[in-house]
Order: sequence, then C-alpha cells, then structure tokens
Amino acid sequence: MAKWAGWGAGPASAGAVGGPTKTFLGIALGAAVVAAVSLFRDGRVVGGGAAAAAAVYFALRLFGGLGRRRDN
Repeated sequence: MAKWAGWGAGPASAGAVGGPTKTFLGIALGAAVVAAVSLFRDGRVVGGGAAAAAAVYFALRLFGGLGRRRDN
C-alpha cells in the first residue's frame, strides 16, 4: 500500500481545486478572532497569541495578501 502523501499533495488533491472559498476564509477569520479574544480574556496568553496569529493568516488569505491570485 502506498504511503499517504498528505492533504494538498499532488495534482489531483485539495490544492488543485483552487483553495478555500472566501466564505470559508471569512468564517475561519471570525472564529479565530472570537477565540483570540476569549483566550486573552481568560488570561491564556499563549493560546490567545496562537489564535491571533491564525486570524492574521486568515485575514491575509481572505484579502489577497497570501495564496494564489484570482482574476475574479
């Protein structure tokens, strides 16, 4: 049996379709912001920082700072 190459590896995998939709990225951004705020309020700085970093990543993907350029 062949080894599993991982998600997004190869020409026929998830990355070949064009990546996540803007709807998905928007929901992920909102969830990451909520998680970051909640964790910081609870005094969990490391977890809040990780969630904030995820929010920055999703914002960059959503608003075109990272990933493939799309014509539409």
